[in-house]
Amino acid sequence: MRGLDLRIAPGERVLILGESGAGKSTLLHALAGVVGDDEGESEGSLLVDGEHPTAHRGRTGLVIQDPDSQVILERVGDDVAFGCENLGVPRDEIWRRVRHSLEQVGLDVALDRNTSALSGGQKQRLALAGVLAMQPGLIVLDEPTANLDPEGVVEVRDAVIRVAESTGATIVVVEHRVSVWSDVVDRVVVLAAGGGAIADGSPTDVLSRQGEELAARGVWVPEFPPARPVRSQRAAQQTLITTQDLFVGRAKRAVAAPSDLGIVSSRAIAITGPNGSGKSTLALTLGGLLPPVGGAVVAAPALAAGAGEHPIRWKSRELLTRIGTVFQDPEHQLLTSTVRAELEVGPRALSLPETEMDARVDELLTRLRLEHLANANPFTLSGGEKRRLSVATALATRPQVLVLDEPTFGQDSRTWSELVILLAKLVDDGGSVIAVSHDQEFVAALADSTVVLA
Repeated sequence: MRGLDLRIAPGERVLILGESGAGKSTLLHALAGVVGDDEGESEGSLLVDGEHPTAHRGRTGLVIQDPDSQVILERVGDDVAFGCENLGVPRDEIWRRVRHSLEQVGLDVALDRNTSALSGGQKQRLALAGVLAMQPGLIVLDEPTANLDPEGVVEVRDAVIRVAESTGATIVVVEHRVSVWSDVVDRVVVLAAGGGAIADGSPTDVLSRQGEELAARGVWVPEFPPARPVRSQRAAQQTLITTQDLFVGRAKRAVAAPSDLGIVSSRAIAITGPNGSGKSTLALTLGGLLPPVGGAVVAAPALAAGAGEHPIRWKSRELLTRIGTVFQDPEHQLLTSTVRAELEVGPRALSLPETEMDARVDELLTRLRLEHLANANPFTLSGGEKRRLSVATALATRPQVLVLDEPTFGQDSRTWSELVILLAKLVDDGGSVIAVSHDQEFVAALADSTVVLA
C-alpha cells in the first residue's frame, strides 16, 4: 500500500474496501503502530493524534485478521484482561470491563474456559472483547466478522457501534462485505491495488456513483453480485465416505454428528451452524485428521482403493490423492519460503514428473490470481491471498474429496467468484466437496445439501 493521502476526523466511522492484496490490512497495522521501522518499510508520514502511531499503542485497539494470533493467555478472562492490565486499569474495574465486554460480543463462556478450546469464531469474539475492554480512542478492525455465524455478525458489529457511541471512539474497519457496515459508517474509502484511493465519500455516494466500476475491481457492491458458476452435466455418482454413529470432539468434549452422513462424488455438502457447534471438528474428522470420539468414519472402496476403510489410519501420502483438507487458518499449513514451492509440496510427495508438476502449479497460480506472487514468501501474503494459496495446495494433488474450512473468507467479489467456479468444476467432474462456511452466498452457489449443527 502506497501513495495514500487520507485524513480521518475524531469519532468518524470509516469502512476501508479494495480488492484482495490492495494493502488494507497493512494500512490498519500501520495505524496501530505495529508496522514500519523495524518491521516492513515506510515512506511519507502517518500521524495519530499528531504523533507517530507507536506513541498511541495503548489508545489504539487492533483486531487482526487471524484471531489465533491474538490469543495470548490460557484462560478467557485473563486474555480479555491482558490489555487493561498493561494500561494500569484498577483491578476491580478490569474485571467489570472483562465481563461487560464478553457480554457485548456474545461470548457466553466461563472466565476460566481454556482459550485453546474455543472455535475460530469464538476466538474472533474473544479478540474483540479484549480490545473493547481497553476502551481505546481508535478501534481498527480487520475482517472482524469473517468467521462468525450470521447472528454473531450483527452482534459483533452492534457491539462495536455501541462502544463508539458511548466513548466517542474512532472506527476504521476493513470488511469485504459492504452490506455488513454500510448502514453504520460515515465514510467509505476504496484502496487501489496500484496505490492511493479510487473512491472516498459517504456510502451512498461511493456505491451509487462508482458501484459498477468498483464491482469490476472486485469490491462487494450489493447491487452488482459476483458471477456464480454455470453447472454442467455431472459425472456419475458413487459413495465415497459414510459415518456410523459418529461423535466428534476435542479435549474430551464430544459433539454429535449425523449418524447417516454420506459423502458422494459429484456432490458438494455445506456444514453450517453457530460458532462453537463443532463444524471444524467434524470437518477434520471426516478428513482423516482427527479420530472420532465415538462411532466411525468409513471410506468406501471407491475412495480407499486398498488403503483400508478408516481414513484416520491412512498415511499422509495415502491422504494426498484421496482427501485434501484446507484448515480454517491458512498459516497452519504453510511449509516453505515461496508460493511456488508451497504448491509443489504435494506433487513432489507423489513423485510426479517435473513437467506435470509445473503444469499443475502454473494452472493454479493463474486460476487463483497468484502468479505475480510465485516467488513471494507465503507469510507475507494478504489474508485473502493466503486463503487462495491454501486451497491451491490441496488442489495440487487432485484429491477425490476436498474438505474446506471457511474457504471464501478474505476474498473480494472477483476472487470469490473464481474460487467458487473452480470448486464447482471439481464437483461437476466427479469430485466431492465438504465445506464449512458461514458464507450464505457461497452455500447457495455451490452446495447440493447442507448439514446444520446445533
